[in-house]
Formats: sequence, C-alpha cells, structure tokens
Amino acid sequence: MPPRASYTCAVTETDTAAPRQRRLVDLAPLKASPAFARLWIGGAIAGIGSQMSIVAVGLQIYAITNSTFAVGLVGGIALIPMIIAGLWGGMLADVFDRRRILIIASLTAWASTLALVALSTWDAIAQDSGGHAAVWPFYLVTTVNAVAATIAGATRSSVVPRILPPELISRATALNGISIGMMVTVGPALAGVLAATVGLPWTFAIDAVLFTAGFLGIWMLPSLPRLGERVSAGWGQVREGLAFLKRAPNIRMSFIVDIIAMTFGRPLVLFPALGATVVGGGPLTVGALTAAGAVGTLLASVFSGPVGRVHRHGLAVSRAIAVYGAFVTLFGIAVLIMMRIPHEASEGWSGIYWPALVILGLAMAGMGASDEISAIFRQTMTLKAAPDEMRGRLQGIFIVVVTGGPRLGDMYAGILASAVALWCPPLFGGLLIICLVGIITRVTRSRTGQTFRDYDDRSPTP
Repeated sequence: MPPRASYTCAVTETDTAAPRQRRLVDLAPLKASPAFARLWIGGAIAGIGSQMSIVAVGLQIYAITNSTFAVGLVGGIALIPMIIAGLWGGMLADVFDRRRILIIASLTAWASTLALVALSTWDAIAQDSGGHAAVWPFYLVTTVNAVAATIAGATRSSVVPRILPPELISRATALNGISIGMMVTVGPALAGVLAATVGLPWTFAIDAVLFTAGFLGIWMLPSLPRLGERVSAGWGQVREGLAFLKRAPNIRMSFIVDIIAMTFGRPLVLFPALGATVVGGGPLTVGALTAAGAVGTLLASVFSGPVGRVHRHGLAVSRAIAVYGAFVTLFGIAVLIMMRIPHEASEGWSGIYWPALVILGLAMAGMGASDEISAIFRQTMTLKAAPDEMRGRLQGIFIVVVTGGPRLGDMYAGILASAVALWCPPLFGGLLIICLVGIITRVTRSRTGQTFRDYDDRSPTP
C-alpha cells in the first residue's frame, strides 16, 4: 500500500479547487487511490450482475409459486444466517487479512450464482414437461449467496479507510452511491429484459460472468492485515464489538433509524404482483420500478458535491429518512388509487398501464434519492467515528442492518399484502417511518445530553 503521505498530497490539491461551488460528485478518491478505484469499478460491474440475480430470483419463485408471500420468504429465510454472518464476518475482518477474507467470500458467492444457473435451467426443463422444479433449493442457494455477500460487504467497507485518508471518506461514500445507483438501475432493468427474452437461466449466467470484474478489483488489493497486536478469532471478539456498540450511541442510532426505514418502507416484494395486476407488463414493470429507485440513488450521488460542507450528519440523516417515509406513503396511496380505477393490465409493453407506472416510478426515484442521502452520512459516521480495530465488526453490524432490514421489510410487505391488499404495506409503513424516526432522534439522548441530531462531523464521536 502506498504511504499515506501520497494520498494527503493528492487530497490537498483537490480540496483547494473552489470547494464551496462544487455541485457534482467529487472524484478525488478515485485519483488519490488506485486500489480504491479498482475496487470501486470492479464492484460496480459485479454489482450489476448481483442485482440482476436478485430480480431474477423473485421472478423465478413467483413463476413457480404464484405467491408474493413465497417471494418474501427469500429474505425471511436468509435473515438469521445473515445476522450471524455479519457478526462473524466483521470479526474475521478485524482479526485476519481483509483481502484474504474478501477473496474467500467472493468465490463462495460466485459458486452460489453458478448453482442458480443450474437450478433455473432445471426449472426450464421441468416446464417443458408441464411442471416446475421444487422451490426449496432456490431458498437454500440464495441464503448461501446472502451469507457470502454479507461477509464480503462488511469486509469491503472496512477496507476503505485503510486505502483512503479520513478527509475523503464522505466523498468515497458518495461515489459508492453512484456505483449502487448503476447497479440497481442497469441490473434490474437488464434482468427484466433478459427474463422476458432469453429466459431466467441466461440472466443468472450473465451475473456469473460479470463477477470476474469485481474479483479482479479484490485480487489486486494490497495485503491488509490487522493493525496492532494480534488477537484470536472467536465469539469473544464478537462480544467486544457489541459492547463497543453499546457505548456508541450515535452509531447505534444510525443503525436503528435505518432498520425502521427498511422494515416499513420496502415495497420491492410487491413488484411481481403489481406487474401482473395493477400496472401490467410483468417482468418489464418489475425491472422498470426497481430501476426507478436506482435512478434516484444515482442522481443523489451525482449531485453530492455539497456533502463535504455538511457537518450536522445526524440532522441530515433524520431529515432524509423523513423524506423517504413521505415517498413510501405516496407509493402506497398511488397503488390504492390505481386499484380502484378500472383499467386493463397484461404482459408485455402493450399491457402496461402507463399512468400507474409513471407515478410509482417517481415515488421510487424519490425513495432512492432520499435513502442515498441518508446512507452517505450514516456510512461516513460509522467509518470515521470508529477505530480501525473495530471497523470490521461495526461494518458487519452495518451490513446486517442494510441487508437484514430489507429482508424484514420483505416479510412485512409480503404478509400484510397477502392479509389486506397491495397498497397497505407502503401506505402504513411510510407513516410509521415518519413518526418513529421523528420521535426517537429527538428524545433519545447520550450521556452528554446530546441527541442524534446534534452529531457534528468536525468532532466525530461514536
């Protein structure tokens, strides 16, 4: 790894270029660290394939079961293994060489993607005989994939402060928003088109090919061993990380508010049913709605230049999540209205009810943008306020939140949609987000008497 002084020189030159007038995203992290640039580019390409598989799995299970609840179970079944993987994987990242952990976890995820290719091909063969393959192998393989992705995600995030100086962390987080935006814009849209044309097996196969780019970025990382004294891996290290979180009210609150947002504000599990009934279009609509959220994420990241001038990160997170809840509520209201307007909805482009798709797409774009603003400040807070020897474990918990929360949301939406109607989960969920986050960020105080909204990045405290 190049000496930190070389990074500092690059940063100084960038930061002197009229910082107050910057509107677009700052590319300084890519210039300052070739290792970060390779990791970022490779992760974006591989992530497109991963998002394709996420959409394809939902379409595959809905095709087999014709059940939104069954689609929601994908997240529910993987939840407990992911929690364990996040805690254990974050601990491994704090004990062993982070590059080595990334390589092992990534190869495991790749193997599970190849298994999805085989399972989807088997289902296609079964359909030729008038039936379907069993659904439980898909649950098993997607759980393995989720576990590997959780460990890799926790380790990857903890790598960033080792290959970038502190003053570039928030800018790097904004760049990650662009890569995520590209992933969830291109990936789902491409998955919808491929599923409707060449079929689901080829969709999974392309994900396996795109994985190569991400693996090269990981393989070319420098060695990243633990800093400081060596310790033994085990649950004692996990408990130490959890004990630190108890003493870190700001980081802990950043996790809590995100869990609330993702549990009650995630309508993605409803998309297959919306594409089949309310909106029409089938897989095309699923891809379009998912991509609309990603467009919002991408735009928020592209115009993230001002994030370097924002210091009240806690307040910024609180307001961004409130806006997110408002867009979730709008999504639910739109579905409710569209379900009561008589219209035709069927498969293909000609079967799409375009007013519904446009309104729901705008709501998803708003959700993506506000969530990205929240994510930039939450992730920066976690990376800067925590010491390096704790970053792996805290990133493990962070990954559990950002991946486990949506899976709780999938179960919530699947159960409530099956019990009441498709409009119910987002409508009531959005209102809950606004109320709960508004209350707890104001009334919960640290030992110093400050609330989460008082957090200042100029003096980061966990």
